[in-house]
Amino acid sequence: MKVGIKKLHPDAVIPKYAKPGDAGLDLTAVEIINDEGFQVTYKTGLAFEIPLGYVGLLYPRSSVRNQQIMLSNCVGVIDSGYRGEIQFTFNKLAGVPSKRYAVGDRIGQLIIMPYPEIELVELEQLSQSERGEGGFGSTGN
Repeated sequence: MKVGIKKLHPDAVIPKYAKPGDAGLDLTAVEIINDEGFQVTYKTGLAFEIPLGYVGLLYPRSSVRNQQIMLSNCVGVIDSGYRGEIQFTFNKLAGVPSKRYAVGDRIGQLIIMPYPEIELVELEQLSQSERGEGGFGSTGN
């Protein structure tokens, strides 16, 4: 599948898979913005043209465990109609982190997946299931 990409910054790095079989394309920081308070935002200098019927999902890389930051929205959703720059905002976990990503580091990954178009049907009653209305912890430890 071909996906359009546009460099918005001269130092932007066209993402690639680190290893054969990887699901996520690694994205690289080109600039740090909004590094005040409890958050830090990184620009990637890239915009995508994700095809209709697909969604881009932004995840942290596993290397985030070596930083004192956590992706603020857990998973970013890039809809097919969005043409703006991809950015990552992280929450600082221990005030001002002593370790964090620098410009030029791979800061996250993009996974592009198809999704079904859902048609909701309002019902008076839902069908029965084994779990029923059991919520948190209802399936055991």
